[in-house]
Amino acid sequence: MIRRPLLALLPPLALAACTAPTGQAGPAPMSEKPANMREAGLQRVVGKTAAQLAALFGPADLDGREGQARKLQFVGPACVLDAYLIAEKTGAEPVVTYIDARLPSGDDIDRASCIASLSRRDAAP
Repeated sequence: MIRRPLLALLPPLALAACTAPTGQAGPAPMSEKPANMREAGLQRVVGKTAAQLAALFGPADLDGREGQARKLQFVGPACVLDAYLIAEKTGAEPVVTYIDARLPSGDDIDRASCIASLSRRDAAP
């Protein structure tokens, strides 16, 4: 017979079994784009290399690493776009697998609108 206090431990133990131990790499990159990266307007960025992003937006305002991902940040007057690039295979050139967009205030903004705004930033007088 299982006592009630022990039943309370089952959900946290089950969750702990699903997480990777500290220091180990997370799951391998997905070969198919996540559903939220298939939105209209995102195809101009998702799957692109750093050089292709620079051709579209100009040089990145921030270029850094977060784990195995490379983060390129592009800042415009209307929004900030973070593009995360990961090599899909060992030795392959990293490509954008995830993007995030926000207003300069930090509030969320539609990613496709931000991409459109940033692609026009160098064309402005």
